[in-house]
Amino acid sequence: MTYCLGILLPQGLVLASDSRSNAGVDQVVRVSKLNLMPTARDRVISIQSSGNLATTQAVVTRLHEAVGSGDPACDLGLARTMFEAAGIVGGQLRSKTEADAKFVEPYGDAAGSFLVGGQIAGEPPRLFQIYAAGNFVEASSRSPFLQIGETKYGKPILDRSLTPQCPLDEAAKLTLLSFDATIRSNLSVGLPIDLLVYRADSFAGNLVTIEEDDPYWNALRLAYSEGLAALVAGLPPPPSAWGV
Repeated sequence: MTYCLGILLPQGLVLASDSRSNAGVDQVVRVSKLNLMPTARDRVISIQSSGNLATTQAVVTRLHEAVGSGDPACDLGLARTMFEAAGIVGGQLRSKTEADAKFVEPYGDAAGSFLVGGQIAGEPPRLFQIYAAGNFVEASSRSPFLQIGETKYGKPILDRSLTPQCPLDEAAKLTLLSFDATIRSNLSVGLPIDLLVYRADSFAGNLVTIEEDDPYWNALRLAYSEGLAALVAGLPPPPSAWGV
Protein backbone atom coordinates (compact mmCIF):
# COMPACT_ATOMS: atom_id res chain seq x y z
CA MET A 1 0.00 0.00 0.00
CA THR A 2 1.02 3.63 -0.28
CA TYR A 3 -0.34 7.11 0.24
CA CYS A 4 -0.17 9.86 -2.37
CA LEU A 5 -1.78 13.27 -2.02
CA GLY A 6 -2.17 16.16 -4.42
CA ILE A 7 -3.58 19.58 -3.55
CA LEU A 8 -4.57 22.16 -6.17
CA LEU A 9 -4.73 25.82 -5.12
CA PRO A 10 -4.74 29.17 -6.94
CA GLN A 11 -1.11 29.67 -5.86
CA GLY A 12 0.02 26.29 -7.19
CA LEU A 13 0.28 22.66 -6.15
CA VAL A 14 1.37 20.65 -3.11
CA LEU A 15 2.19 17.02 -3.92
CA ALA A 16 3.44 14.32 -1.55
CA SER A 17 4.00 10.56 -1.56
CA ASP A 18 5.34 8.08 0.95
CA SER A 19 8.08 5.58 0.05
CA ARG A 20 7.03 2.25 1.56
CA SER A 21 6.31 -0.74 -0.65
CA ASN A 22 5.66 -4.18 0.76
CA ALA A 23 4.86 -7.66 -0.53
CA GLY A 24 4.39 -9.15 2.93
CA VAL A 25 5.65 -8.36 6.41
CA ASP A 26 9.19 -9.48 5.60
CA GLN A 27 9.49 -7.81 2.18
CA VAL A 28 9.40 -4.08 2.87
CA VAL A 29 11.38 -1.73 0.63
CA ARG A 30 11.62 2.02 0.12
CA VAL A 31 10.63 3.17 -3.36
CA SER A 32 10.11 6.69 -4.70
CA LYS A 33 6.51 7.15 -5.86
CA LEU A 34 6.72 10.81 -6.86
CA ASN A 35 8.45 11.30 -10.20
CA LEU A 36 9.22 14.56 -11.97
CA MET A 37 9.34 14.32 -15.74
CA PRO A 38 12.43 15.86 -17.42
CA THR A 39 12.30 19.63 -16.99
CA ALA A 40 11.44 22.04 -19.80
CA ARG A 41 10.98 25.80 -19.93
CA ASP A 42 7.27 25.57 -20.67
CA ARG A 43 6.13 22.73 -18.40
CA VAL A 44 6.43 20.91 -15.11
CA ILE A 45 4.77 17.48 -14.88
CA SER A 46 4.77 15.23 -11.83
CA ILE A 47 3.49 11.65 -11.64
CA GLN A 48 2.61 9.96 -8.34
CA SER A 49 1.90 6.24 -8.33
CA SER A 50 0.05 3.61 -6.31
CA GLY A 51 -0.76 -0.04 -6.92
CA ASN A 52 1.24 -2.81 -8.55
CA LEU A 53 4.83 -1.60 -8.39
CA ALA A 54 5.95 -3.41 -11.55
CA THR A 55 3.10 -1.86 -13.52
CA THR A 56 3.56 1.69 -12.26
CA GLN A 57 7.36 1.62 -12.57
CA ALA A 58 7.08 0.34 -16.15
CA VAL A 59 4.66 3.13 -17.08
CA VAL A 60 6.79 5.87 -15.51
CA THR A 61 9.98 4.51 -17.08
CA ARG A 62 8.32 4.36 -20.49
CA LEU A 63 7.18 7.96 -20.14
CA HIS A 64 10.67 9.10 -19.12
CA GLU A 65 12.28 7.32 -22.06
CA ALA A 66 9.71 8.68 -24.51
CA VAL A 67 10.35 12.36 -23.79
CA GLY A 68 11.67 13.88 -27.02
CA SER A 69 10.77 10.83 -29.09
CA GLY A 70 8.03 12.61 -31.01
CA ASP A 71 5.59 9.77 -30.36
CA PRO A 72 2.21 11.39 -29.57
CA ALA A 73 1.08 8.29 -27.65
CA CYS A 74 3.77 8.61 -24.98
CA ASP A 75 5.80 11.84 -25.36
CA LEU A 76 4.65 14.19 -22.62
CA GLY A 77 6.70 16.93 -24.23
CA LEU A 78 4.11 17.06 -27.03
CA ALA A 79 1.11 17.54 -24.74
CA ARG A 80 -0.48 20.94 -25.34
CA THR A 81 -2.42 20.86 -22.05
CA MET A 82 -2.32 18.96 -18.78
CA PHE A 83 -5.55 17.29 -19.90
CA GLU A 84 -3.64 15.81 -22.85
CA ALA A 85 -0.80 14.82 -20.50
CA ALA A 86 -3.28 12.96 -18.26
CA GLY A 87 -4.63 11.20 -21.34
CA ILE A 88 -1.14 10.06 -22.32
CA VAL A 89 -0.47 8.66 -18.84
CA GLY A 90 -3.86 6.95 -18.78
CA GLY A 91 -3.23 5.42 -22.20
CA GLN A 92 0.14 4.04 -21.17
CA LEU A 93 -1.34 2.61 -17.96
CA ARG A 94 -4.13 0.94 -19.93
CA SER A 95 -1.69 -0.56 -22.43
CA LYS A 96 0.63 -1.92 -19.75
CA THR A 97 -2.21 -3.38 -17.68
CA GLU A 98 -3.78 -5.07 -20.71
CA ALA A 99 -0.40 -6.53 -21.72
CA ASP A 100 0.40 -7.96 -18.27
CA ALA A 101 -2.95 -8.71 -16.61
CA LYS A 102 -3.36 -12.33 -17.76
CA PHE A 103 0.19 -13.18 -16.66
CA VAL A 104 -0.09 -11.44 -13.28
CA GLU A 105 -3.62 -12.66 -12.45
CA PRO A 106 -2.56 -16.03 -10.92
CA TYR A 107 -0.35 -14.14 -8.46
CA GLY A 108 -2.15 -10.86 -7.80
CA ASP A 109 -3.49 -7.65 -9.30
CA ALA A 110 -1.65 -5.81 -12.09
CA ALA A 111 -3.64 -2.60 -11.60
CA GLY A 112 -2.13 0.76 -10.75
CA SER A 113 -3.28 4.36 -10.42
CA PHE A 114 -1.66 7.78 -10.69
CA LEU A 115 -1.92 11.41 -9.72
CA VAL A 116 -0.70 13.67 -12.53
CA GLY A 117 -0.09 17.29 -11.60
CA GLY A 118 1.74 20.23 -13.06
CA GLN A 119 1.50 23.15 -15.42
CA ILE A 120 1.96 23.69 -19.14
CA ALA A 121 2.45 27.26 -20.38
CA GLY A 122 -0.81 28.88 -21.42
CA GLU A 123 -2.95 27.40 -18.66
CA PRO A 124 -2.97 27.34 -14.83
CA PRO A 125 -1.69 24.41 -12.77
CA ARG A 126 -3.95 21.34 -12.96
CA LEU A 127 -4.23 18.03 -11.12
CA PHE A 128 -5.72 14.71 -12.29
CA GLN A 129 -6.37 11.28 -10.80
CA ILE A 130 -5.82 8.42 -13.26
CA TYR A 131 -7.83 5.30 -12.45
CA ALA A 132 -6.76 1.72 -13.14
CA ALA A 133 -8.88 1.72 -16.32
CA GLY A 134 -6.90 4.68 -17.69
CA ASN A 135 -9.75 7.18 -17.37
CA PHE A 136 -9.39 10.16 -15.06
CA VAL A 137 -10.97 13.01 -13.09
CA GLU A 138 -9.69 16.51 -12.40
CA ALA A 139 -9.35 18.45 -9.15
CA SER A 140 -11.20 21.77 -8.90
CA SER A 141 -11.80 24.62 -6.49
CA ARG A 142 -14.72 22.63 -5.07
CA SER A 143 -12.62 19.47 -4.74
CA PRO A 144 -9.09 20.82 -4.25
CA PHE A 145 -7.36 17.58 -3.25
CA LEU A 146 -7.03 14.09 -4.69
CA GLN A 147 -5.68 10.96 -2.98
CA ILE A 148 -4.66 7.47 -4.03
CA GLY A 149 -3.60 4.46 -1.98
CA GLU A 150 -4.34 4.40 1.75
CA THR A 151 -6.53 7.49 1.88
CA LYS A 152 -8.91 7.18 4.82
CA TYR A 153 -6.66 8.17 7.73
CA GLY A 154 -5.27 11.32 6.15
CA LYS A 155 -8.56 12.61 4.76
CA PRO A 156 -10.35 13.96 7.88
CA ILE A 157 -7.85 16.74 8.59
CA LEU A 158 -8.02 17.85 4.96
CA ASP A 159 -11.81 17.84 5.01
CA ARG A 160 -11.84 19.97 8.15
CA SER A 161 -9.02 22.42 7.47
CA LEU A 162 -8.17 22.70 3.76
CA THR A 163 -9.95 25.48 1.86
CA PRO A 164 -9.55 26.63 -1.76
CA GLN A 165 -8.01 29.88 -0.46
CA CYS A 166 -5.38 28.10 1.63
CA PRO A 167 -1.83 29.43 1.04
CA LEU A 168 0.81 26.98 -0.13
CA ASP A 169 2.72 26.92 3.16
CA GLU A 170 -0.45 26.12 5.09
CA ALA A 171 -1.33 23.39 2.58
CA ALA A 172 2.15 21.91 2.97
CA LYS A 173 1.64 21.83 6.75
CA LEU A 174 -1.72 20.09 6.39
CA THR A 175 -0.17 17.65 3.94
CA LEU A 176 2.43 16.54 6.47
CA LEU A 177 -0.19 16.23 9.21
CA SER A 178 -2.28 14.10 6.85
CA PHE A 179 0.72 11.83 6.36
CA ASP A 180 1.42 11.73 10.10
CA ALA A 181 -2.14 10.50 10.74
CA THR A 182 -1.79 7.85 8.04
CA ILE A 183 1.62 6.62 9.20
CA ARG A 184 0.40 6.38 12.81
CA SER A 185 -2.59 4.22 11.81
CA ASN A 186 -1.28 2.08 8.94
CA LEU A 187 1.99 0.17 8.87
CA SER A 188 1.94 -0.08 5.08
CA VAL A 189 2.67 3.65 4.76
CA GLY A 190 6.03 4.98 5.88
CA LEU A 191 8.84 7.49 5.57
CA PRO A 192 10.55 9.02 3.75
CA ILE A 193 8.01 11.43 2.32
CA ASP A 194 8.71 13.07 -1.03
CA LEU A 195 7.19 16.57 -1.02
CA LEU A 196 6.88 18.97 -3.95
CA VAL A 197 5.57 22.50 -3.49
CA TYR A 198 5.05 24.08 -6.89
CA ARG A 199 4.32 27.80 -7.25
CA ALA A 200 2.18 28.69 -10.27
CA ASP A 201 4.06 29.99 -13.33
CA SER A 202 7.49 29.21 -11.84
CA PHE A 203 8.03 26.16 -14.10
CA ALA A 204 10.48 24.83 -11.55
CA GLY A 205 9.94 22.01 -9.10
CA ASN A 206 11.87 21.63 -5.85
CA LEU A 207 11.49 18.06 -4.62
CA VAL A 208 12.24 17.60 -0.91
CA THR A 209 12.67 14.25 0.84
CA ILE A 210 11.63 14.16 4.51
CA GLU A 211 13.38 11.51 6.60
CA GLU A 212 12.72 10.37 10.17
CA ASP A 213 15.29 12.76 11.62
CA ASP A 214 13.92 15.86 9.87
CA PRO A 215 13.61 18.54 12.62
CA TYR A 216 10.56 20.27 11.17
CA TRP A 217 8.70 16.98 10.68
CA ASN A 218 9.32 15.94 14.26
CA ALA A 219 8.50 19.37 15.72
CA LEU A 220 5.25 19.51 13.74
CA ARG A 221 4.16 16.03 14.83
CA LEU A 222 4.92 16.77 18.49
CA ALA A 223 3.18 20.15 18.50
CA TYR A 224 0.11 18.71 16.79
CA SER A 225 -0.12 15.77 19.17
CA GLU A 226 0.28 17.95 22.26
CA GLY A 227 -2.15 20.51 20.86
CA LEU A 228 -4.82 17.87 20.26
CA ALA A 229 -4.38 16.51 23.77
CA ALA A 230 -4.71 19.99 25.24
CA LEU A 231 -7.77 20.73 23.11
CA VAL A 232 -9.54 17.54 24.18
CA ALA A 233 -8.70 18.23 27.81
CA GLY A 234 -10.23 21.69 27.52
CA LEU A 235 -13.52 20.57 25.96
CA PRO A 236 -16.60 20.50 28.24
CA PRO A 237 -17.39 17.09 29.77
CA PRO A 238 -20.50 15.09 28.80
CA PRO A 239 -23.70 16.00 30.67
CA SER A 240 -24.09 14.29 34.07
CA ALA A 241 -27.44 12.93 32.83
CA TRP A 242 -25.49 10.61 30.53
CA GLY A 243 -24.15 8.84 33.60
CA VAL A 244 -20.54 9.53 32.70
